[in-house]
Parts: sequence; C-alpha cells; structure tokens
Amino acid sequence: MEHPLHIFKYCPKCGSSHFVVNNEKSKRCETCGFVYYFNPSAATVALIRNKRGELLVCRRAKDPAKGTLDLPGGFIDSFETGEEGVTREVLEETGLKVERATYQFSLPNIYPFCGFEVHTLDLFYVCEVDDTDFVSAQDDAQEAFFLPIEQINPNEFGLASVRKGLMRFLKEL
Repeated sequence: MEHPLHIFKYCPKCGSSHFVVNNEKSKRCETCGFVYYFNPSAATVALIRNKRGELLVCRRAKDPAKGTLDLPGGFIDSFETGEEGVTREVLEETGLKVERATYQFSLPNIYPFCGFEVHTLDLFYVCEVDDTDFVSAQDDAQEAFFLPIEQINPNEFGLASVRKGLMRFLKEL
C-alpha cells in the first residue's frame, strides 16, 4: 500500500515543488527545510448500553457508508481529550450526555473522505449515560436506536474499524 504522502506535491509552508521523500513517514522541503510528518488523526467510537443491555447503534446519514449501521463517534477536535471528543460526538449525534467514558482499546483505520484516505486511530470507549430513554438521531446520524446484543451483526456496519472493534467488544462480553 502506498503511503498517503505521495499525493502531497508542494511544501505546505512555502509552496515549493521541491517537496521530497524524507523517510517512510515524512517529506522534506529542499527549499525551506520544512519536514512534514503524516500521522493518523484521532477519532472516537462510543459503546453505550442501556439498562436492558442493548447497544446504541446509529444509521449513517452521510458517506462514507451512508445508510449502514455505525456506532456514535467521530474525529477528536484540536485541544480535546479523547474523553471530551467522545462525549461531544455522542451528544451531537444522539442527544445523550455521557457521564463517564472509559477507554477500552484502539484500532487503526482508513476513513475515505472526499476522495482522500484519512488515516485514523480509532479510540473505543465504553460510555455511561444517565438517561437512555430519550435518544434522538442528530448531526451525522440518520437514526439512533438500541439493538439487543444477540441481534447485532457486525457485517451490517459500514466502517471496517467499527466492525472489527464491535467484534472484539462482543467477544469480550
């Protein structure tokens, strides 16, 4: 697989076309000396269960994977912790307020966006919310609902890292 740096042709600092491979993770500008490292973006995934043990799932309202199942989550903003990011994303997508977010594990992912492959590191959190009765699909979610664990089919989830993380989560229950 080709590293995503291959599509960057110009130095982001000075605009020079003398932007060359420095090593497998970076490019260097021969004009101004700037070195650019391409690192993954951080993203979150929320695992939320209600009192009946059902898992909160969403249906994606937008591409990639529009119309498929997903778990609440998204990109972490600058200056946010993972816990703050997952809390914000859950609120934006479902209207639920996270009381506690507990980190579980991470998985690398490639998120296709506008014809560009965004490399991400997806951080999975078990999230506790006080009131799961008033979930409401918002923002990037077309639907948000609780699904009994035994009815969850990871193949119905459109994003590879969510499928893989969901399988891991279900196996550990």
